[in-house]
Amino acid sequence: MWQQKEISISQLSRGFHIITDQVIRQIPEIINISKGLLHIFIKHTSASLTINEGADPKVRDDFETYFNKTVPDNGSNYLHKSEGPDDMPAHLKSSILGSSISIPILDGELNLGTWQSIYLCEHRNYGGNRRLVLSIQGE
Repeated sequence: MWQQKEISISQLSRGFHIITDQVIRQIPEIINISKGLLHIFIKHTSASLTINEGADPKVRDDFETYFNKTVPDNGSNYLHKSEGPDDMPAHLKSSILGSSISIPILDGELNLGTWQSIYLCEHRNYGGNRRLVLSIQGE
């Protein structure tokens, strides 16, 4: 069985945001899946997805600090600058982290580790709403 839907996440500030609960609320049909897979794809090139520790908010701050040091705004070597100083760095950060994640489903729930959460990584100062495609396969 396959199911697919597109959802919108309201505009978030630049940074790393836990969206696990928002995603779960949008897929109540997983309650009927004994084993399967949720694939999440973000339809943007300046934001990304990842799974990481969700208990300590300092992890999110450390991610933002690391990526801003590693891929700074206003890089002198960037050629693509037409959409602002945070645009090309956002594309690079998005490519480093990736545009999709997959999570197992077991007995009607996402089978995440104890400390794991789904992150939407917003790399633009004003990225706007973000569209995610949720694809579920399971039995």
